[in-house]
Amino acid sequence: MSYQSIFHPDLFRDQVFIVTGGGSGIGRCTAHELAALGARVALVGRKAEKVEAVKAEITEDGGVASAHVCDIREEESVKATVKAIIDEHGGLNGVVNNAGGQFPSPLANINQKGWETVVRTNLTGGFLIAREAYTQALAKTGGAIVNIVADMWGGMPGMGHSGAARAGMVNFTQTAAVEWGCSGVRVNAVAPGWIASSGMDNYPEHMKQWIRSLGDNVPIKRMGTESEVSAAICFLLSPGAAFISGDCLRVDGAASQGGRVWPFPKAKNNAPFNGFHRAVTPKVLSDD
Repeated sequence: MSYQSIFHPDLFRDQVFIVTGGGSGIGRCTAHELAALGARVALVGRKAEKVEAVKAEITEDGGVASAHVCDIREEESVKATVKAIIDEHGGLNGVVNNAGGQFPSPLANINQKGWETVVRTNLTGGFLIAREAYTQALAKTGGAIVNIVADMWGGMPGMGHSGAARAGMVNFTQTAAVEWGCSGVRVNAVAPGWIASSGMDNYPEHMKQWIRSLGDNVPIKRMGTESEVSAAICFLLSPGAAFISGDCLRVDGAASQGGRVWPFPKAKNNAPFNGFHRAVTPKVLSDD
């Protein structure tokens, strides 16, 4: 089998894209779709075994990928990694700033180190990757950047460090779109809602029941798929989005649109899209 994208198979033929956090979840799925559409994908992550595994999957499926170990929170490492990618592939056309991470905690229990670690991962790291992609390549050639954020509208109780960082990334997206637009660089964001992805298995045991109930809090009464997020990312990277910049596309089934005061009746006509032939259901959603 191969990735069943809704886009034509030569959409990104011979283009080069960086995907941070490409070793799992949404990043892995997006990397597969980009490769299936003809792109050469540079997978960036902190753990070599994860990005190497996805590189092997893409190669087995007939695509082209490279694997790069980088801590996006470290400026010199980011500079060197972006340069290495450009040297290896002969250029760069775009970035999917997907890497991120957080841990559940009420604000009162987050110490300075925990706060700064999450902000560096979800905001500073994304800025560094985007800045280096721009200064080293995209300022000369144009291109597109998509920053992956989260549903933080109305606050993000239990993960306030991540919410603050993601809100900052949305503002960075808007600012970069203005400052870099004259170079032909478009900058947008995608905000996934509750997506059935491997990241759900990283949360503690006591959160399992809550995770399984998340779909009930979405107007269309289900979680999203990694493919549905990837499709949005690929659209924003594509020529079809040539006049879209500085925006944030929410992929959340309308969960962020004030549903807390509106009762959700039984849903219908809401079949998910799942084009990722290697998708795996998170263990937390498959356990009895």
